[in-house]
Amino acid sequence: MTGLTHIDANGAAQMVDVSKKSHTDRVAVARGQVEMSMETLTLITEGRAKKGDVLGVARLAGIMGAKKTSDLIPLCHPLAITKVTVDLVPDVDLPGVRIEATVKTSGQTGVEMEALTAVSTAALTLYDMVKAVEKSMIINNIHLALKSGGKSGTYEAPAK
Repeated sequence: MTGLTHIDANGAAQMVDVSKKSHTDRVAVARGQVEMSMETLTLITEGRAKKGDVLGVARLAGIMGAKKTSDLIPLCHPLAITKVTVDLVPDVDLPGVRIEATVKTSGQTGVEMEALTAVSTAALTLYDMVKAVEKSMIINNIHLALKSGGKSGTYEAPAK
């Protein structure tokens, strides 16, 4: 089980001890998308969804999700997040909405899980807001696009 930091020598789950790690500026960017019919996308972009501002509510939900990550993912450390942005961009070529979250902190562990949770929460909220008109929407391609800071340095996902 070498290399799995959340597993102890006996194979039990553990929270990683980051107390000896250096404080560094850390950034993570995650991306994902919600695919839907052109009719549903038009409903969203024209502001005609019965539940209101779909993209605005999903953006706020994504920010809140990033802030609550340690409450949702059992072995994540609670972090002092310094910045969260969640961008939802309608894309007629998909058709659907592309989601990107950027999370920043200065600390002893990274914010990859917070960025991924922000995208996931925004996508689920978008789905919830318009599921009455389309249940067949597809949430997909949620992935870490970039992370920087910390001992492992910078990671950038290959272009898809």
